Amino acid sequence: MMARISKSDFPVSQVRRYLEPGPIVLVSSRWQDKTNIMTLGWHTVLEFSPSLVGLMISAGNHSHQMIRESRECVINLPTTKLTDTVVGIGNISGAAIDKFERFGLTAEEASEVDAPLIGECHASFECRLHEDALVERYNFFIFEVVKAHVAPSPKHPETLHYTGDGVFMVSGQVISRRSLFRPEML
Repeated sequence: MMARISKSDFPVSQVRRYLEPGPIVLVSSRWQDKTNIMTLGWHTVLEFSPSLVGLMISAGNHSHQMIRESRECVINLPTTKLTDTVVGIGNISGAAIDKFERFGLTAEEASEVDAPLIGECHASFECRLHEDALVERYNFFIFEVVKAHVAPSPKHPETLHYTGDGVFMVSGQVISRRSLFRPEML
């Protein structure tokens, strides 16, 4: 059994610090008493405040309809410890199975949305649908992060970055250039 990770409240305006590098995320959803998890790499930070994140969720994915109906989800940030789980979740549909049970993950209650947090992930970002004008044409959902939960340590977790063809890169060495930034650009 994987260890649950303790998280603390985190400012939603700072969520970009975890999402801008483009890590693979696990998106959890709930609709009509059913939960699901999907592996996702197609996301982008759109705005800092309010904290807006765009997700491209294919209409062929089981989570698409659940998220479309519920108008919410949780974006969970796994670390490299969950690499095989991330791949497994992405290779199987949740239409007929409970992925939380199948992969031994802990569904934790969120405080602002009905979709569950994944206890074993480094961070969890509760989201509500902000804009759906691009869903019909592009399968592109725009969510507002309404609550963020982040483990206090490590500050820079090892995350997975999909490069295609079944290969991932791991987040690398941290290089600070803070002194070169104007304060309003941090």
